[in-house]
Amino acid sequence: MKKSVFLGALTVAGLTAGAAAAATLDDVKARGTLNCGVTTGLVGFAAPDSNGNWDGFDVGVCRAVAAAVLGDPQAVEFVPTTGKTRFTALASGEIDMLARNTTWTFSRDVDLKFEFVGVNYYDGQGFMVPKELGVSSAKDLDGATVCIQTGTTTELNLADYFRKNSMNYEPVPIETNAEAQQQYLAGACDVYTTDASGLAATRAAFEDPSAHVLLPEIVSKEPLGPLVRHGDNEWGDVVRWTLNALIAAEELGVTSANIADMASAAGDSPEINRLLGTEGNLGEMLGLEADWAVKAISAGGNYGELFEKNIGETTPIGLARGLNAQWTDGGLLYSPPFR
Repeated sequence: MKKSVFLGALTVAGLTAGAAAAATLDDVKARGTLNCGVTTGLVGFAAPDSNGNWDGFDVGVCRAVAAAVLGDPQAVEFVPTTGKTRFTALASGEIDMLARNTTWTFSRDVDLKFEFVGVNYYDGQGFMVPKELGVSSAKDLDGATVCIQTGTTTELNLADYFRKNSMNYEPVPIETNAEAQQQYLAGACDVYTTDASGLAATRAAFEDPSAHVLLPEIVSKEPLGPLVRHGDNEWGDVVRWTLNALIAAEELGVTSANIADMASAAGDSPEINRLLGTEGNLGEMLGLEADWAVKAISAGGNYGELFEKNIGETTPIGLARGLNAQWTDGGLLYSPPFR
């Protein structure tokens, strides 16, 4: 009797978990819109233009997921979040996914019950100072006032770095990047610290970027990536493999320019065929159409195209690929196989 009750409880739990796992994918399809959490505004990564149209590297991930699921990269409702509000927005169901320069950490993954689906930018925390300050190293910042976003990993990293180097600092807490810019330019703090990519994006928006220096020290590991809620396995797979599709497409030479021709008929590469849905049933496994990845890649291009268009060396942000190069080019970028 006890055994049957126990098995019954397991069955109910399993059915409940299964229902929860399918909920977000079903909700997005029924709604016809993807609710994607982004930053409040970081040029190159996620920022609205004067007409309210969002663009950027993280925005490109949101649009790729919308294209994969709904067939329309424009079917996205962008929800601006701060360092403090982003996790509440995801946990409460206000957003379906978060694509907002968010670092994958143990506690966020395990304790906050989120699922990071991959890394779309390998970053590290840095420091920006006015050139006129005459500082060439972070180790010269003893006694500095530092603008720092609350509710972020940068707070602990900053405390750790200054403690390790026997230095003192005075924190100037801010909530958004826009507020950080204002306070920093107004002289309310000597230093602004955040992810190095964020500093580059912030400096690019200044009237005179050359008047500000990014110090050479990188004081942390900041693997940034999209995340979903724990227990939503089916939805997690969709977001994870959409990101992987963008990464794999670059490695395999699939671009926004040639994808239509490649997808029109099976070619000589089995993996490209499976990725583009001309062979196998990977789309069906995800609960999506066979050409889900074609739609995702067509939305804004492969990973490399998204990078170069939004934050690459030819943009005002001016970021080199570095660790974010493909593994075949000495970077860390690597997608599991599509098979």
